[in-house]
Amino acid sequence: MSKKGIFYVLFFVLLAVGFYLASSYFIPGFNDRKLEPISKVGPFNFTDQDGKPVTNKDVLGKVYITEYFFTTCPGICPMMNENMKQVYEKYKGNPDFLILSHTCDPKTDSAAKLKRYADSMGVDTKQWIFLTGRKDSLYNMARLSYTIDDPANNLTNIEDDFLHTQFWALVDRKGNVLKIYDGLKQKEINRLIKDIKKELEEKPQPTAKL
Repeated sequence: MSKKGIFYVLFFVLLAVGFYLASSYFIPGFNDRKLEPISKVGPFNFTDQDGKPVTNKDVLGKVYITEYFFTTCPGICPMMNENMKQVYEKYKGNPDFLILSHTCDPKTDSAAKLKRYADSMGVDTKQWIFLTGRKDSLYNMARLSYTIDDPANNLTNIEDDFLHTQFWALVDRKGNVLKIYDGLKQKEINRLIKDIKKELEEKPQPTAKL
């Protein structure tokens, strides 16, 4: 190859590299890869802290985080929900964002008890919703839809089963589970806050009329 040819090759390589670096710097999210779904949220019908039903259809079109906890937990749950409050404060008032906190101890956590817990947290329960329901339904959602616990942990006798996990799931407007985060690690919470922002910036697709 002639010197002139080498010059042109180097010129275009440097031009491409320069374009990439400039785009990375000036265009927010240029380097961010779109999160691909890892599972799909199945149908559910639970009861919120006010005793009202909440179904998968009610949250369709929203970006939301889901977690599992119980009100009498002395260990990781208080730490998790203090961390979750960071996310809540960041997106508080955004009508397209929700947090769903499911109890893993529905025998103890009635709607009234969840209401008292929510009040103690000082949060708006229209945006941070606390859910109870049938134990087997709650656990199947965690393991088969949200994938925040191993389905192999299912026990034949549901009364002997107990789910306790620090993992959270991010769900998009279409009900796709996009990513799992460790609710005890600040680095992952920071990443989650950024990922929520990206999902909220995605324009909702119009619903097809039947």
